[in-house]
Amino acid sequence: MHSNYEVAASLYLISRLLDALDGHTARMLNQTSKLGSMLDLLTDVCVTTCLLTTLSTLYPAATFIFQLSMTIDISSHWLHMHVSLLEGKTSHKSVEPSGNWFLYTYYTDRNVLFWMCAGNEIFYLSLYIIHYTWGPGNLFLILAVLTCPVAVVKTLIALIQEYTAARSLANIDFKEKNALKQ
Repeated sequence: MHSNYEVAASLYLISRLLDALDGHTARMLNQTSKLGSMLDLLTDVCVTTCLLTTLSTLYPAATFIFQLSMTIDISSHWLHMHVSLLEGKTSHKSVEPSGNWFLYTYYTDRNVLFWMCAGNEIFYLSLYIIHYTWGPGNLFLILAVLTCPVAVVKTLIALIQEYTAARSLANIDFKEKNALKQ
């Protein structure tokens, strides 16, 4: 990522597009699985973490922000996935309508999910490219400015996800302890 930003950015973008296509195709062909869901989530978090780690080296003054973003992303998804499995769900994207409205909308409206994830990725990828070039007509700077609010909202949704998952896990613990007492 430090030696050829054009190739790195192109490969990163292609990997993210293939990830979206893979998920869409799996749902369309009814070939979803717990393993696929877990691997999808794991690769998403790992790929974004690699980009954020690189951004930390390119923008040392913002390292804490990138570290915080990684921490929130990893911990919220891990806890949410863990609770989803404990609850017997086939996917972390299975959110009940009676649960948190933000999470329900985020995971069940495919357009919202796609544009939130795409906006977040475009924001970080634009920051990466801006280090080397602002692009024709300041394109990458404009993309970064336009998608920054999406990245902030996605982080807020991740915090809501983490809080909701922690409460759900506490409820599971409470029910299991009560069952043992009886």
